[in-house]
Amino acid sequence: MNLKTSTQAESTDHPKSRLESIKTGINRHADMLDSFRYRDYRWLWISSFTSFLAMNAQMIVRSWVILRLTNDSPMALAWITLSFSIPMIFVSMVGGALADSIPRRRMMVIGQTGNAAVTLVIATLDATGLITFWHLMASGFLAGSMMAFNMPSRQAIISDIVPEEKLMNAIALSNSGMNLTRIVGPAIAGVLIIFIGTGGVFYLIAGIYALSVISVVMVDAGKVAVGSSGRGIFTNIKEGFAYAASNPTLLSLIIMAFIPVLFGMSYYALLPAWAREALNVQSDGLGMLMMIMGIGALSGSLSLAGLTNFKKRGILLLGSCVVWGITLAAFSQATSYAVAVPLLLVVGLTSSMFMALNFTLLQVNAVPEMRGRIMSIAMMSFGVFPLSAVPFGILAERTGTASALFLSGALLTAFTMIFLLAYPRFRKIP
Repeated sequence: MNLKTSTQAESTDHPKSRLESIKTGINRHADMLDSFRYRDYRWLWISSFTSFLAMNAQMIVRSWVILRLTNDSPMALAWITLSFSIPMIFVSMVGGALADSIPRRRMMVIGQTGNAAVTLVIATLDATGLITFWHLMASGFLAGSMMAFNMPSRQAIISDIVPEEKLMNAIALSNSGMNLTRIVGPAIAGVLIIFIGTGGVFYLIAGIYALSVISVVMVDAGKVAVGSSGRGIFTNIKEGFAYAASNPTLLSLIIMAFIPVLFGMSYYALLPAWAREALNVQSDGLGMLMMIMGIGALSGSLSLAGLTNFKKRGILLLGSCVVWGITLAAFSQATSYAVAVPLLLVVGLTSSMFMALNFTLLQVNAVPEMRGRIMSIAMMSFGVFPLSAVPFGILAERTGTASALFLSGALLTAFTMIFLLAYPRFRKIP
């Protein structure tokens, strides 16, 4: 028995075995980063990274200004979320139709330039002491409009750069960059507020948006429109809805996209208020909490990027949503960092996997000339976010933020299970 065990150990420790293990690990990591072999994808990734770095840094500095102006009101945070999200309902379909009829790169340049200009104005108002809550509401509306205008093109152009079999890897890596900014952006912004003030951070964010514009210009793909029917933008929008409704897989994916936005995204708006109530954090502490959530999200998107040959993506999508809801409900009751941090990591991980996988399946199951409009319909789900943010904000004002977040997680879990019962074939999506 000892001889056999010794022989097995020697075999395992053999230099050839170790070399093969190293090669396997290298190949696995190479597969995970496969899309970076494409030049245009690298520039697109840099553009997305800088864009979301600016957006996530702006999220925390804007939240901090709002709390300062409104005496820590969670309802005020919900209203700002409303101003950002409402344009998603109306502008995203226009952005999607344009993404399928005019060059997608041009759409991205216009959107990012608009973001830089709006942030520059807010920075000046804040630095001069003229900033008001209504200025932030207006800037939120304009920023939301730019995002709705820009994002369908940003998502659809990925399929113009990489082949379809690498689409999940490319989208997951893109989301990894976005989630990395959720780590870096809030942490840096939270600390910089202490040293240069909120106005100074706003100026820095405007500069980062400008870097994103430069990176988009370096992309060669998307210079030519995918197709144009010449029948007008509203006809194109109507065609997009009709196409989605006629495809059962796309329709179920779109329905599933709305469930987490309605019932699971409340923590984005309410986390600053919860952190003040439960942990009494300052700006740097809030930045650290959002950074922790970003670490979880980065882990989720990188894990998805490595699942190149995974075939049960429908089950994975539903499972991540259920775990997200259960963990969010548990997180809401935390009263210490020791409990909150691991739960927040899981919330970030599962929500990130869900979003990246949902976007991947929508593009894979849509024909190229419809991908802009299909992604814009998915983007409309973010416009419905106020239907959860505002009611949960009102509930937080009356019963406490912890109670509102607990109900949010419970409803997300319940409605995902209801969807599974109503669409049993969803589990078979490869």
